[in-house]
Amino acid sequence: MSSRRRLGKKVVKSFLPILLVLVAALAASLTFIVHGITRPPKQAYLVTPQAFSQISGPVLKVTDESWSNRDGTLARGWLLKGSEGAPAVILLHRYGGDRSWLFNLGVKINETTNATILWPDLRGHGINPLVKWSSFGTSESYDLIDALGFLRTLKSDSKHKLIGDRAGFYGVELGAYTALKAAPSDGQVKVVVLDSVPHSAIELVQAAVARDIGVDNRLLRYLSSSATRIYFLGAFDNADSCELAASLRDQHVLLLSGAEAGHLKDTTASLERCFPNKANVEIRTDLPLTGMALPSATGEQGEAYDRIVIDFFDKYLR
Repeated sequence: MSSRRRLGKKVVKSFLPILLVLVAALAASLTFIVHGITRPPKQAYLVTPQAFSQISGPVLKVTDESWSNRDGTLARGWLLKGSEGAPAVILLHRYGGDRSWLFNLGVKINETTNATILWPDLRGHGINPLVKWSSFGTSESYDLIDALGFLRTLKSDSKHKLIGDRAGFYGVELGAYTALKAAPSDGQVKVVVLDSVPHSAIELVQAAVARDIGVDNRLLRYLSSSATRIYFLGAFDNADSCELAASLRDQHVLLLSGAEAGHLKDTTASLERCFPNKANVEIRTDLPLTGMALPSATGEQGEAYDRIVIDFFDKYLR
């Protein structure tokens, strides 16, 4: 063996331990990052039914409910019963939000339509969540159908079935993606309002990583996406929003977004062409306020946004 080849082998052997350490450090860092984003940030609820009742009085009775998901986990949410036989509306918050972000909107929908309202905390969200991690829409879409099943078990004061045969979904960002995934699975879902819809679940992952560590580049996006798929052991569903939209049929759909939603404004606008029944689709991507920042809205801005959503449900759900 030549001296040059022997020298080359020595160099490789000397650098191999360093390379293995770097690979291990990268794997550990990615695991830490993915574990972190599947545990979204939490904060105190902006409002609770108890606090709201102190202002509005005992007329509005919102209860704290829990029910089972098909995978054996538990879900929770606030429930506001509507009139017997009226439809149901389920409201889904964004990543990093919680059920309280949409509380006022749900109360207004109930007042206008008499619909039963359910505000679930998505997986990993809210104070002391029953499921500690988020799957960025994969399990959440099944949870949404299970939540609708829970509503069908409810009885009115006269012991009759509480909700009618029509239901609607409202969702923002992660909630919108979840609603879009779940809507084709149940024929009673007739109205879907989607605010700032991401292109895919991986887009949600990449945005969460960028917010979590403050860095966003092509390499990190690729590594975090690959690490997320590995982390979920093949159970991560990265369905394309356009393909999901194409599976809807007779549902009435309202697409909402605005400049404050960043690139989600463009992904939402591009979704319009994907629906097979375009006559049933309305779009407003010029809004000064979207559901992404609804809790921080001024009274006038919030009322204008709420009215768009309420009128759509009132027109097509009842």
